[in-house]
Amino acid sequence: MALTKDFRQTVKARADRDAAFRAELLVEAVNLLLAGDITTGKSLLRTYVNATIGFESLADDVGIPSKSLMRMLSEKGNPRAEHLFAIIRVLQSKTGVSLEANAA
Repeated sequence: MALTKDFRQTVKARADRDAAFRAELLVEAVNLLLAGDITTGKSLLRTYVNATIGFESLADDVGIPSKSLMRMLSEKGNPRAEHLFAIIRVLQSKTGVSLEANAA
C-alpha cells in the first residue's frame, strides 16, 4: 500500500519536532527487521529516511545511488545485509539515534 503525500508530510513534521518519535521510528524499523518482518521493516526504514535525512543525503554517505536505495527499501526490494547495515549505521550517525542489541 502506497503512502500518501499527506501522511509522509505528517510523519516528517512530527519527526522534525519530536526527537523521541524520531528515535522510535528507527527502533521499530530495526526491531521489525530483526523479528523477520522484512517488508514492514523496510517500509518503516524508508519512511524514516524520508522523514529525516532524505535519500540524496543517505546516498552520499553510503555510496549507493539514491534510486538504488529507494528500490532496496521498496516492497519488492532485496537489500544485501551489508547495505542494510550501512544504511542503519549512517542513519544512527546522522540523526543521533544510537541503537544497541539486547538478548531477550
